[in-house]
Amino acid sequence: MPCKLKHNFEFEPDYGYKLVQLKALHPNDKPRGFKGFWQGKYQQALQIKSHVSIENSHKTVNNWRIFKCFYNSTKHLRCGAWLLLPSSGVVDSAIISAHGYGGIEQVDCAITLNNTAVLMPCSRGIGLSPKPPISDNPMWHVLHNIQDKQRYVIGGCVQDLWCGVSALLDLFPQVNRKLGLIGSSFGGGLGIFASAFDSRIQRAHFHVPTFGNVPLRLKLPTLGSGAALASFYQQQPKLALSTLRYFDSATAATYLRCPSHWALALFDPHVAPPGQFTAYNQAPQPKQLFVLSAGHFDYPEKQTQQQQLNQQLASYFAELA
Repeated sequence: MPCKLKHNFEFEPDYGYKLVQLKALHPNDKPRGFKGFWQGKYQQALQIKSHVSIENSHKTVNNWRIFKCFYNSTKHLRCGAWLLLPSSGVVDSAIISAHGYGGIEQVDCAITLNNTAVLMPCSRGIGLSPKPPISDNPMWHVLHNIQDKQRYVIGGCVQDLWCGVSALLDLFPQVNRKLGLIGSSFGGGLGIFASAFDSRIQRAHFHVPTFGNVPLRLKLPTLGSGAALASFYQQQPKLALSTLRYFDSATAATYLRCPSHWALALFDPHVAPPGQFTAYNQAPQPKQLFVLSAGHFDYPEKQTQQQQLNQQLASYFAELA
């Protein structure tokens, strides 16, 4: 980072770590049965018949035709999503895109993707996927059923992505083995779990992903959903860890078998960089790293870095076809 970023936070969002220190971080906790737990979640998702339907919005944005899409997920959820199709040409590859806790703020894709369908599911309880009593407020959503790892909402959110992959393959069978994943922040964490245990996903990109290095991240000050988890941990440490140890994206990253591309921040008040980098460090090769000056924060070179990143990702995902 060329210079210290000015901010008004009550803590330093770089947490005192330099890049060389971030690259040396590794988790020291791997709960028994982690792999089997997630394989079980995946098998549950595979049993769901998607019964996918689409509704034309009759809108075109930046050469994308926009559709509403609905498909079945676990726990009797009818998952809502946005489907982006190229305005011309054929579909010969696909991307499933996992949103952050801000929801899908803009139905668009800034990455140049030729002949590609993009499915943007709304995680259960959020946007087009309401499921009472799950709250759409990130501070409450991230705590829903945290007392039971089998029922914890994050597992269901990952299953929504797997069921979205099934929906894409039902709509476009020709994209089999030509399917990628993009996940940002909350969706980046979900995407690590989804990609690690679903061989249908052939390559993945994770942008400032959350849920990494649970024992450390629960002790670091953050904003947003991370603060909600830290507060719960302070009140119920044993209960929190009994579930959250199974939702550590750094542990999940060890099971990645597809190529992965990571955009990670040196400064981030919402997703502490040590958690981001711990997940990256655990991922096997082949993997690529793009270092951002900051995440979840405006800074002078943000637009330039995002343009550079989008160019990298256009080439990276072009290999799907």
